[in-house]
Amino acid sequence: MGGRAPTAPALRAGRGAGGERRVPVLSSVLDCSAFTMFGDLFEEDFSFISNNHCGKGKKAKPRDSEPPAPRDFTNLSGIKNQGGTCYLNSLLQTLLFTPEFREALFALGPEELGTLDDSSKPDAKVRIIPLQLQRLFAQLLLLDQQAASTTDLTESFGWNSHEEMRQHDVQELNRILFSALETSLVGTSGHDLINRLYHGIVVNQIVCKECKNISERQEDFLDLTVAVKGVAGLEEALWNMYVEEEYFENENLYQCGACDKLVEASKLFKIILQSAKLRKLPPFLTISLLRFNFDFEKCERYKETSCYTFPIQINLRPFCEQTEMDDSEYMYELFSVIIHKGGCYGGHYHVYIRDVDELGNWQLQEEEDRLIEDKPLRVTENAKEIENPLAVLKGILSEEESKQIPVDQLGQKLLEKYGVSWNKKYRKQCGALRKYLQNHPQIFQFSPDENKVGLKEKHKLLFKSDSQGQNLQSPLQKNDVQWNSEKNPTRPRDNSAGCHWFDLNDSKVHPIKEKDIEKQFQGKESAYMLFYRKSQLKRPAEARGNPRYQIPEHLLNEMNAANTELQKKRAECDSANNGIDLHLHLSSCYKFHNGALHPSLTWRESVVDLTIDRRKTLGDLRQSVFQILESWEGDMILSIARPLPAGLHLYQILDGDELTLDGIGLADGADIFVWNGKEVGGTKVMTGPDHEPVVVNVLRLAEHNEGGKGQHFTESQHVFSCSTRLGDLHRALAPSGGIILKNGSGPDKEAKNWEVFLEEDMKETVKSVGLTDGCSVLILDSHDQSFVDVSGGNLTAFTYDISWLQVKNFCRTDDEEKHVKITATIETVMSDIKMKAIRELQLEEELANDSCLRPVNANGKLLSPVPEDYTVKEAELKMGSLLGLCHGKAPTSTQLFLYFIVGSDQNTSPEMEIVVEETASVKENATLKELNVCRGDTLVITEGKLPPKGFLKIPIWCLKSSSLIKGGENAQDQVNGMTCKMDALQVSPAGDSPEYIHTDMDLCYAGSIEIAGEASLEDLKMQAMTLPYCREQIVPLPSFLRAWTLESKRPGKLLRNNKQKLNDYKLGSRVAICIEALQKEENLGPHELLLRVQMGIPGERDYYDSTDLVWDISKECTTWALRQRVASHYCLPVDKIEIAKYFPEKFEWLPISSWTQQISKRKRKKKQESLQLAPYHLKDGDIIGVKNLLLDDTKDFSTVRDDVGKEKQRQLALEKKKSRQAERLQDHVFCDEKLSIKHRKPEVALSINVGVFR
Repeated sequence: MGGRAPTAPALRAGRGAGGERRVPVLSSVLDCSAFTMFGDLFEEDFSFISNNHCGKGKKAKPRDSEPPAPRDFTNLSGIKNQGGTCYLNSLLQTLLFTPEFREALFALGPEELGTLDDSSKPDAKVRIIPLQLQRLFAQLLLLDQQAASTTDLTESFGWNSHEEMRQHDVQELNRILFSALETSLVGTSGHDLINRLYHGIVVNQIVCKECKNISERQEDFLDLTVAVKGVAGLEEALWNMYVEEEYFENENLYQCGACDKLVEASKLFKIILQSAKLRKLPPFLTISLLRFNFDFEKCERYKETSCYTFPIQINLRPFCEQTEMDDSEYMYELFSVIIHKGGCYGGHYHVYIRDVDELGNWQLQEEEDRLIEDKPLRVTENAKEIENPLAVLKGILSEEESKQIPVDQLGQKLLEKYGVSWNKKYRKQCGALRKYLQNHPQIFQFSPDENKVGLKEKHKLLFKSDSQGQNLQSPLQKNDVQWNSEKNPTRPRDNSAGCHWFDLNDSKVHPIKEKDIEKQFQGKESAYMLFYRKSQLKRPAEARGNPRYQIPEHLLNEMNAANTELQKKRAECDSANNGIDLHLHLSSCYKFHNGALHPSLTWRESVVDLTIDRRKTLGDLRQSVFQILESWEGDMILSIARPLPAGLHLYQILDGDELTLDGIGLADGADIFVWNGKEVGGTKVMTGPDHEPVVVNVLRLAEHNEGGKGQHFTESQHVFSCSTRLGDLHRALAPSGGIILKNGSGPDKEAKNWEVFLEEDMKETVKSVGLTDGCSVLILDSHDQSFVDVSGGNLTAFTYDISWLQVKNFCRTDDEEKHVKITATIETVMSDIKMKAIRELQLEEELANDSCLRPVNANGKLLSPVPEDYTVKEAELKMGSLLGLCHGKAPTSTQLFLYFIVGSDQNTSPEMEIVVEETASVKENATLKELNVCRGDTLVITEGKLPPKGFLKIPIWCLKSSSLIKGGENAQDQVNGMTCKMDALQVSPAGDSPEYIHTDMDLCYAGSIEIAGEASLEDLKMQAMTLPYCREQIVPLPSFLRAWTLESKRPGKLLRNNKQKLNDYKLGSRVAICIEALQKEENLGPHELLLRVQMGIPGERDYYDSTDLVWDISKECTTWALRQRVASHYCLPVDKIEIAKYFPEKFEWLPISSWTQQISKRKRKKKQESLQLAPYHLKDGDIIGVKNLLLDDTKDFSTVRDDVGKEKQRQLALEKKKSRQAERLQDHVFCDEKLSIKHRKPEVALSINVGVFR
C-alpha cells in the first residue's frame, strides 16, 4: 500500500462539539507500550466510560448489521461508489456487459490464476487483479443485492482510501486497467485477451508527388481519440482524420527519402484491417471524445459542450485501407456510452448500456404506453373523485404501506397527490380535517394517542377491490426476482429483444429508451466515451437471459452460498424489524390504591415480556397470551396501559381480533394490561384519559426550618384524579379558612408569582386549571395569609426561594423519557434533590449509592456530574434546569470528570468519559492540577510516540546571527563579532501580518537530540555541539552558546542558567531550541533582560546595525531606568536621547515616554508601571530604536522599510477585500459556475500496482 505505518495514540487539546473548553495541554505524544498518562488508571474498571448516548428506549438496529437491499425490478446490480469511484464503476459495467470480455476472463481457471486463499502465502504467485475482477463480475451477475462493492478490487490495485476518494479520468483508467490486465495475464492462455478484442492498427502514409514513393508508419491502438471542437459529430471527425489528405507544400515541404530532397507530398491516414494478415478491425472499437481543451488566451482548461452526434450503427468502410470485403465486416453497433456530467475540474460519471444478453427486466416502454392509453380515463375519474372528500381520503390511506399515518401528513399527501388543500377545498363544507375524520368512525380508525389515522381493515379491502378490479397481485409478486441456482430469472415479454438500454449510475439502475441517448449529444452532461461492437458478433441462444452462462463452477457455488446467507439474514432482519416487544401486566399481580394500579410484588415480577410480529392480528396476540397464562379462566380483556408517576393507568380496550397489531397502533414497548375488564382485586377501576391520576406536590410553610438547609417549606405528594374538582381538593388539603396557591410561571421559568385559587375556581377540575404531574400547590393557614396580597391574588414574600429543577431518568431505558419536577431553593443541597428524584421516579432506594446528577445542555448532552455536597447556587444551576439521573458516583472535591476522544477525526470519534484524581500525572513532572485541567474539559488522544520515559526529543536549530531580518533590503549584521547575510522581509501572500522570519541563510535545522529531563541546560548545549551542522561553528565552551526556544520561526524565550535542569523550564513536548553562537562567554542572571538596540542614522530614515544590550531589571523596570541604561550604553546624556520599541508584525514603533515627565516624591512612593506590562510587554530579544537628539532632532522612528511593509499590508488587505467582493458578485451572477472557482486539489496520476509474473 505504501502508506505510513500507524503509530501509538497521543493526547492533545481542543474544543468539543458543544463548545466546552478543551485543555491546551497534553500536546506530547504517548508511546503505546507506556500509556501511563494517568498512572494505572487504564488497568482499572472501565464502567465509568460511556459513549454518552441519550436515545429513546427502542432496540438499536445498526445499519451495518442489516443485509444489503435486494435487486429492484430491473434484475441488474449497480456498484457502490467509494467516494470518488464513479469513473471506475462506469468502466466496470461496460466490461461486464461486453460478454466476450467477461467470458474470456471466466475461462481462466485457478490452475492459471491461482486462488485468493493462497494470496497471503509468500511464495505463491496469485494473479489477484483478474481473480478479483472475476469475483466482482460473478457478484454483479448472480448475487441478489442492489449494489456490489469494489473494495476488494481497488485493494488489489494497491489503492488506499485517499485514492478511492480522488476523481480521475475514465479514458486514462481504461488504458491503465488494460495494461494492468495484460501484465497480470502474462504466461496464461489469456495473455492476448486485450489485443484479441480491442487491438487495431492505424497506418500513416506519405506519398511523394515526384517519385511516387510511399512512406508508411504503423501505429497500434486500443482506443481511438477523436476531436470534438469544431466538429459536428463522430463521422465527420473520422472523415477528417482518415479520409482527407494533408498536403506538404510552399514553406511546409517534406524530406523525401527516395528523392533525397524537400518535395511536395500528401499525408494520408488509413486504418489497416486486422485479419490473418493483420488486416481486420478490432471486434470492439473504443472511441474517446476530446471534450476537454485548453484556452491559450485565458490560460485555463474548459469543457467542450457543443452538439456532437454519433450513430447507433456505423459503417467504417470509408475509413479503412481495405474496402473490398462485405459490408458486414465494417458494420459496428453502439452498446455503451460513458457520460460525464460537470466541468473540467470535477463531475460525475454514469453509463448507458445496451443489454446484449437480455439479462435485465426492461418494462419502461410497456408501462408508459399503458399510462398514455389510460390518461384520458384517469383525468375524468380524478375530476369526479376530487369532489368527494371521503373517497379522496380513503384513496390516500389505502395506498399507504403503513397501516396508519400521522394526521398532519394526511393533509400534505392530499396536496401532493391532488394539488388541492383541505382548508381551501373542503373546510367550508366539512370542517377541520381531524374533526371530519372523527365524524366517520365507521371508516377511519385513530391510534390510541389520536395522532395517527388509518382505514379500518374492511374498508381498506373494499377500496382495493373497487379500485383495482380483479388485479389482486401485489407489487412484490409482480416484480419478484427468482434467485434460484437452477432457474433463470423470470423475464417480461418484449418485442425488441436485445435492444434494451439501461442507465447504470453507481448503485442505481434504471431502464431508458434508445432515443434518450440523443440527450447526451451536448451540454454539461454529455457523452465522453463510446463503445461499439461488430454487428457480426452473435450471441449463442443459451446465453440469452442466462446470467450463469460460462461462469466457473467454483464461483457459482460461492454465489449460491452467498445468496443463501443473504436470504437467511434478510429473514432474520425482517423478523427483527417487524418484531415488537410488549409488556403484559397481569391483573393478579396488581392492586388498586391511591388512584392507580400498583404491583403487589416488584415491577419485574408483575410483568411478562412478549415478542410478536406487528403484522399479526389482535386475535393472534390474544391466543399467545392464553398460551402463556394456561390457568386463566373467564373473559380476557386487553387494555392499553401507561405508567404514570402515580402508578399504572388503563386506557381504551383493544377489540377487533381481525385487525393487525400495526393497524391498531401498537408500538414497540407498549404496555398491555390483562384483566376481566371490570375490577382488580375486588376494586372497580376507572379507565380512560378523563380519570388519569395526577401527583401534586403539596407545600406548607415549615416551622423552625425543618425542611433542611435553606428550605422554608415542607413537601408531600398527593394523588388526585384529573377530573377531581378543586373544591374537593381544597377540602382534602386546606384547613378551615386556609387557601391554596399554584405557581403561575411555568416549569421552565423562575417562580416569582403564586396565584391564589379563588372561590369561583372551586367548580373547575384539576385538569382544567392546568395542574399536571409534579405541579406544586402551596397551602397557607389563616395565620400565614399575611404574605398574600388578597386583592391581587399573589404571594409576595419569600417566594424567591421556591422554584423547580427538572430531573430526567437515565438509569433505566424504559423510563428515559420521564421527567419529574423537584421543588428546591438556591440553598437546597444536591444530595437532597437526588433522593427526591429517586422517590418520585419510583426507583430503588439503593440507587442513591450508585447514581449522580448531571446537567443536560440544550443539545441534550450530559455534562459533568455535580458534587453532591454542592447547593443549587454553588453548582451554578438556573432554576428550571434539566438534570439527568445517571449511574455512577459523582466526583469528589479532589477528583476531575473529563471527556476524551480517540483519533484525530473529532466529528466521527465517539466522546467518552473518565473520572480521575486531579493529582494524577500526565507526564513525570506534571499533574492535571498543575496543568490547569478543569472539570468537564475534553482531552484528545491522537497518534504519536514519546521518547523514553523521562527523556525529551528536541529539534535543534542554529542561528548564525542574533540580528533579525530587516525588511526591504539585504544587510550585513554584525553581533558579537559574527557576521552573516540576511534576506529581505517576507510578506505572506495570504494577507497575514508579515513576520521577521529567519530564512535558510540565518536559521538552519541542525538535527534533533534525545536528552533526559533531569539534564542541565549545559548538557543540552554540549549535546547540540556534537551535531554535524553545529560542529562547523568554532565554539570552545557551552557558555559561548545562547539558547532560545523557537516560536513562530523566531527566537522566543531565552533560557538562562546553564546549571538549571531542563524539567525546570517546563519546555513541553513540542518545543524546539535555537542555538546562537557568541564571541564571548555569557551567563545571564534571572533579572537581566537582553535587548537589541540600534541607533538611528542622522538625516536618514534608517538604523545602524543592532547590538546586544543587557539590562539589569532587579531594582526596577521603568522608563527612567531603561533610558539611563541606553544612554550609558551609547555614552550620551539621558536628556539627549529618545527611545521606542519596535513591533515588527505591524511595522510600527511605540515611543517610550520621555524622561522629562518627572515623578514627584509623593508619587514616587507608589509602584511605577513596569515596561514588562501593557502596552510595551518588554521581553528578551525586543528591538529598541534610539535617536541621538544632538545630531538628529526628528522624533520619527519609522523607516522606508516600514512604509513599504505597511503599504504591502494595505495592498494585500485591499486585494483580499476586492477578491471577496468579486467572489460574492460572481456567486450571485454565475451561481451555476461555482465549481470552477473552488480551490482545486493538485491532480494526482492514476496507477495500478501489478505483481511480476514473467
